[in-house]
Amino acid sequence: MSNKARWIVLAVFAAALVLYLAAHFRAARGTSGSEAHELAPEFSLTDLSGQKLDLASHKGKVVLLDFWATWCKPCREEIPHFADLQNKYAAQGFQVIGISMDDSPEPVVEFYREFKMNYPVAVGDAKLGERYGGVLGLPVTFLIGRDGRIYHRHIGAMDVLVIEKEINTLLQAR
Repeated sequence: MSNKARWIVLAVFAAALVLYLAAHFRAARGTSGSEAHELAPEFSLTDLSGQKLDLASHKGKVVLLDFWATWCKPCREEIPHFADLQNKYAAQGFQVIGISMDDSPEPVVEFYREFKMNYPVAVGDAKLGERYGGVLGLPVTFLIGRDGRIYHRHIGAMDVLVIEKEINTLLQAR
């Protein structure tokens, strides 16, 4: 391979790496205010108490949709904060919904009690995760506005102050 060909291969590789890192950084930080916001995919599941849990019944609220699992250490750290946010903002039209990606509901029920979760939780699956753009790592948190559109997507544990600021912004939007 000639030097010129090597430089071309290297340049193509570098460009692909930059594009990948930019997309990954944008996804990890959430969507920006200048993008078109996609409608959150609808779902209908049965929560841990046997009740129907669907996104449509929360229309008009700001929803924090959290994909998590009992074995996920960052999830275990975030969930108490989400319970606090549920208490703090419920009266203003805020709702947390937890979607556990565990294989079965048994460990989730125990976890729900232990962590005193005060919001609905259901067990999801890869198919639901795919509808939300792929849930490959946990936690993945979406903030959905009153209009049913996704305004922020966070991959990995987030600073609760960042999420609370985003919640406040969405609650103020009418």
